[in-house]
Amino acid sequence: MEIQNTPLEDCVIVMPRVFKDARGIFFETFNEKAFQQATGITIPFIQDNQSCSTRGVLRGLHFQTGAMAQAKLVRAAKGQVLDVVVDLRKDSESFGKSFSVVLDDENHWQLFVPRGFAHGFITLSETSIFCYKCDNFYDKESEAGIIYNDATLSIDWHLSEEEFIVSEKDLELPTYEEAIR
Repeated sequence: MEIQNTPLEDCVIVMPRVFKDARGIFFETFNEKAFQQATGITIPFIQDNQSCSTRGVLRGLHFQTGAMAQAKLVRAAKGQVLDVVVDLRKDSESFGKSFSVVLDDENHWQLFVPRGFAHGFITLSETSIFCYKCDNFYDKESEAGIIYNDATLSIDWHLSEEEFIVSEKDLELPTYEEAIR
């Protein structure tokens, strides 16, 4: 496994070692020992989630607050997504900054999203299967978010807004400034 730092403090891209031959490919999606050795991070993942989406489905920007905050290791098992994170940790050097990376079933990259980050993605391919490993259980009372088109963040989602498919719930999320108060 190779680790690539991002411009956001503690947020890293995980590039697994992929074995290819005439039969196809094989790679470890997670190895706790290797992850800890490569990143210095010890993290007990306790919940796995998966979503299936069509082109233009935009999910986010989501996060959980307080004791129920979640760190995540995310990847696209099928298709291609633009994955976006925003550092909401007020004591971080990268507070308020965003980062995006294309994750797909060709590069097999994963993104480690620390606690205190907002997270979202949009499906760029016809369909996607997106997988999350989380270090804390989902708690409805702790869920929060930021509207995807917040002017302060100016996120380039790589598709035209006419192509976006956004849930009613996500359309009602607050702005960045409202969310960090």
